[in-house]
Amino acid sequence: MLSEYLYAKIHRATVSEANLDYIGSITIDSVLIDKVGIKENQKVEILNINNGERFSTYVIRGQANSGIICLNGAAARKVQVKDKIIIVAYALMTPEEADSFKAKIAHVDENNKLINI
Repeated sequence: MLSEYLYAKIHRATVSEANLDYIGSITIDSVLIDKVGIKENQKVEILNINNGERFSTYVIRGQANSGIICLNGAAARKVQVKDKIIIVAYALMTPEEADSFKAKIAHVDENNKLINI
């Protein structure tokens, strides 16, 4: 049987932009997604620490080392610039796979620069 398990997380990122006039998604600095193994177009969940919103969207690769965390389209209504969010990706695994899998968790600073994995 397959179940969903944590695959990757970017913890306490700061929303740098919210762009309502876009089709939808979240743009994330490519350095961060590469470090945790999230791929462009992958589904992620966004957990807004400031207001409790939880929603899903997909990833757009942002410019490397830009610190960009931009919610686009309808998702822009669920955040404010400077909100703290958690970006989470899950993977389907068997219990045996999950026992030996270690999720990659990135901690970032106020400018969304990588502190550690």
